[in-house]
Amino acid sequence: MIQLKTYLLTLVCTLFLFQANAQFQLSKESEVSVLTIGPGLVLNDAFGHSAIRIKDPGQRIDLVFDYGRYDFQAEGFYLNFVKGKLDYEIGWANYESFIANYKLQKRRVISQIINFTLEEKQKLFEALLTNIKSQNKSYSYDFFYNNCATKIKDALINASNKRILFLPPENFKSLTFRDLIRSNVPQNSWGGLGIDIALGSIIDRSASVEEHLFLPKYLYEILKVSKFNPKNIRLVVRSEVLNQIQKPKPGAFWWSPLIIFALASIIIIGLTYRDWISKSRNKFLDVLLFFTTGSIGLLILFLWFSTDHTATAYNYNFLWAFGFNLILLKTIFNDKVKKRFIGYIKFLILLLALMLLHSLTGVQSFNYTIIPLWIALLSRYGFLIYWFSLKKNQKNV
Repeated sequence: MIQLKTYLLTLVCTLFLFQANAQFQLSKESEVSVLTIGPGLVLNDAFGHSAIRIKDPGQRIDLVFDYGRYDFQAEGFYLNFVKGKLDYEIGWANYESFIANYKLQKRRVISQIINFTLEEKQKLFEALLTNIKSQNKSYSYDFFYNNCATKIKDALINASNKRILFLPPENFKSLTFRDLIRSNVPQNSWGGLGIDIALGSIIDRSASVEEHLFLPKYLYEILKVSKFNPKNIRLVVRSEVLNQIQKPKPGAFWWSPLIIFALASIIIIGLTYRDWISKSRNKFLDVLLFFTTGSIGLLILFLWFSTDHTATAYNYNFLWAFGFNLILLKTIFNDKVKKRFIGYIKFLILLLALMLLHSLTGVQSFNYTIIPLWIALLSRYGFLIYWFSLKKNQKNV
């Protein structure tokens, strides 16, 4: 009952503070800490989360501020998300309710106490109070450069009176942005496949130490060893585990992309072999392949050229998912085609060869689960060249 009264008193005082826009002075007992939350079970929680905690027992303040909040119910949410025009927000919560939520989700929470002076703590607190005002709380989201973790890095830099050196942790190995994503979302998952198909070769470059900070787990690892310059004082005083339990992600291998694509590839190659033996052609299969690859290719081109997403540019997944296949759906349904269409299918095989070359030379890393589909497309396109060439020769005879 006492805890409930304390909580309500803290909440009422905090609301009054925000509404009155008062200058609230932190005491010497105050602490600033960065909270790192482990990954959740759904895709939008797969990378974990970060937050800033302001605690002052003397003033009965214990608040958590976090960036990266969004409203699924907002008008045009999904369209704006796809177009890269979605605004995210900073929010706040009482610490007790904040930690209770993640305990309920069974997600690990670790606190890092920041070695700030009272002046720096006050500066950060006032900046956060300014940011949560309705006219300031929104910001343009960018997954790599302006997300829940990078905003905290920026907040620490702005509040510190000394330069912060973000140092690499022990046994640090610089990874590409794509590999950093894959460290949280495996390739052989539907989320990992979707990310790999949507994001272009622009993310296949090595990230600097500071650029690793877009992921909460690297924000934690790097802050742990970072220092102030030039005094060589550690940025983090100590770390505390606030919730130890981390719920493991359930495995779903039999429903994974690799299994599904492998089965689909076997079916495509099997039907192609039957067509070759029986000297017939399954038109439905060809229409399905052209429609599927064309639709995915159209989405890739849309993300590349018609959105504000910086990470979807120069996406060479269009080499296997070629958008122009949609235009030729009617042609692929015909029994006989013109010579230039045979040339088009040869061009599709050339694109598959270029995809292999891009992969081997490191231009872009492709999701390995599409290898079975790549093989199936290669075999089917080869059969179509044989089939239409045979029909053309029969016509000439």
